[in-house]
Amino acid sequence: MTSRTGFFLLAAALLLVSLLCVGEGVQLIATGKPLGIGMGVCAFVIPPIGVWFLLQTVRFGRASEQLARELEAEGGLPVDELRRTTGGRIDRASADEVFARRKTEAEAAPGDWRVFFRLAVAYADAGDTPRARKAMHHAIKLHSTTLDTRSTA
Repeated sequence: MTSRTGFFLLAAALLLVSLLCVGEGVQLIATGKPLGIGMGVCAFVIPPIGVWFLLQTVRFGRASEQLARELEAEGGLPVDELRRTTGGRIDRASADEVFARRKTEAEAAPGDWRVFFRLAVAYADAGDTPRARKAMHHAIKLHSTTLDTRSTA
């Protein structure tokens, strides 16, 4: 199963659970009891939070894909230079080497979204997903800032 298919299945499940949650909230409020009303109101608050997180994830994915397409068009996508174990897993030492190089590049060019995109890929390859997302968010922010300055010039 691809990441995209998994995402759509989870998004559909989130929407289904949200609908069920709202239905249960209506039934709880209809009881007329203070505890039921309180729980029913909470049942109305939770789905919008889940949908907000879903929308943020979609925006992040689209922005990341846009950067990847732009970087590919420039010929700047990171090349897979990682060594792998016989089982196909990424060799940790190899990932650390590439990560160190990417981190040095990012420190040398702190305003270039391209190096932060490649740093995010290196973080992901090294197994550090939270930092990979943070670096990708930074790349997206730098890219949008670059677009804003180009459009005003």
